[in-house]
Amino acid sequence: MTINDLQGQVAVVTGGNGGIGLGFAEGCARAGAAVAVWARNADKSAAAVEAIKGHGVDAVAVACDVGDEASVAAATAETVERLGRIDVCVANAGTSGGGQLQDLSLEEWRRVMAINLDGAFLTMRDCARQMIDQGEGGAIVAISSTSAIHGAAANPHYGASKTALLGLVRASAVGLARHKIRVNAVLPGWTRTEMAEGGYQDERFREVTTKRTPVRRWATGEDYEKLAAYLCDKSVDWHTGDQIVADGGYTIF
Repeated sequence: MTINDLQGQVAVVTGGNGGIGLGFAEGCARAGAAVAVWARNADKSAAAVEAIKGHGVDAVAVACDVGDEASVAAATAETVERLGRIDVCVANAGTSGGGQLQDLSLEEWRRVMAINLDGAFLTMRDCARQMIDQGEGGAIVAISSTSAIHGAAANPHYGASKTALLGLVRASAVGLARHKIRVNAVLPGWTRTEMAEGGYQDERFREVTTKRTPVRRWATGEDYEKLAAYLCDKSVDWHTGDQIVADGGYTIF
């Protein structure tokens, strides 16, 4: 097996029907993995599955609300039933919000946490259980954010959820190493996604963030494809517990 060869493996990507998630899904597919797209929007998932199949692999859409424990359990079972196994888990599904700390309600705080943190936990846990049962190792990638580094004053619950996710990744990397399961995090910078499109369309905001980014552009989902192929290759067993910043240099400039 050569590095970045995912032939014969099955990758789960939550929120894999667009943006960064689709980039990871296509990166896994290009490396040979079958892909299960877990998401709530059936139409977007159907389109994503067709794009993924274009790489010559099998792909299925699985309805899933990552913030609901029963839904995650059902999605795990359906994936195994339809594709046979789970070797890779990309916990990408997330949401954002807005507002200063003093203005946030507990309801809004919990809404974001339920998806960004609880959802990642449930996804990682159930996929890890399946990998352990298979006994052949695996790879887990959690999508955090550069907000875990520089703060998000107008979005504190989002920043808090993405920071907490890094702690979950480190603890999981230690605990799952004995099962040959690697766990890493990716911290994306400004990327054109459905969630961030409002910022991109704001000409002034786009100009400011682009000028602060040394590579002088926003990312697209395609920028994460090769990173996905590397991080999801379970033969790279020495790289675990890491947090990889993929932001075009934004946080160091």
